[in-house]
Amino acid sequence: MAKYNEAFKLLVVKSYTEGQQGYKRLARHYGLDHATVRRWVKSYELHGLSGLQKKFSRYSAEFKLSVLQRMRQEDLSARQAVTLLDIRGGAGVIREWERQYHEGGFQALEPKARGRPTKMPTAEPSKPPLPVTENSSLKQLLQENEYLRAEVA
Repeated sequence: MAKYNEAFKLLVVKSYTEGQQGYKRLARHYGLDHATVRRWVKSYELHGLSGLQKKFSRYSAEFKLSVLQRMRQEDLSARQAVTLLDIRGGAGVIREWERQYHEGGFQALEPKARGRPTKMPTAEPSKPPLPVTENSSLKQLLQENEYLRAEVA
């Protein structure tokens, strides 16, 4: 569950857009950080109501690289890129992408496997039984019959 729901975010944004209070005063009034209020307002201005909604997303390595390249080309800060491209998780997410890219290149940007690894090994397919012919099955039955008679005796 999100810490703040959409209705609350919209209330704060509407209070700002009415022009009665600035970021810091609104933040103090609602018990928020002023950067959070600014991020909500900018996101609402660029993306409308969908900018305030909770969004679950996984980003591909290509998308991450394109964000980093765009930041470099347009001289954007991580905060500006988050707002402009509607990336959830804050500027820290982009800074993490930058760190990963500098340490490991494009491969480091690939999404990691999530969840616990499987403990059970995958079962190998069983070998198909040998084809049975009438002669071999008859010989096997006779041998088994002799063995059982010897065992009983």
